[in-house]
Amino acid sequence: MKTTTETSTATKTGFNEHAVVCAVQITLRVLLGIVPIVAGLDKFTNLLCDWTKYLNPLVLRIVPMTDHAFMYLVGVIEIIAGVVVFLKPRIGAFIVMAWLIVIALQLIVWWRFLDVAVRDLTIAIGAALTLARLSLFTDDGSRWRGESADRRNPAA
Repeated sequence: MKTTTETSTATKTGFNEHAVVCAVQITLRVLLGIVPIVAGLDKFTNLLCDWTKYLNPLVLRIVPMTDHAFMYLVGVIEIIAGVVVFLKPRIGAFIVMAWLIVIALQLIVWWRFLDVAVRDLTIAIGAALTLARLSLFTDDGSRWRGESADRRNPAA
């Protein structure tokens, strides 16, 4: 006689995979949405730091503008990237990831602020890529794509 067992996503701790995935996705979505917006706004105020000190002079030879004008452009891009993370996390996460990699590469080429470059690469790969990948499985951060309400909540 053949027997089958049903497997549940609930673990011994009482959490299920769905809840964990959604919690991580929401956390990354909030962080990767807020941080670029705050950093972008600060490009206009310089309250957190003088952002121009992180700009490789080679960039200004390529782009015909002052360092402050370039930082304003960077600020607008970062604000837009943060908003896109909130609205379309999968797309926004890839934008933030690419942006952080570009920032890190210009620091590495300059061979200055390598600690910042390593941090940005870590955030790009560890956080932004994770958000992009998790967003494949969730649509609004609260439910699996294609999953019925009955399957999400067996008690319903």
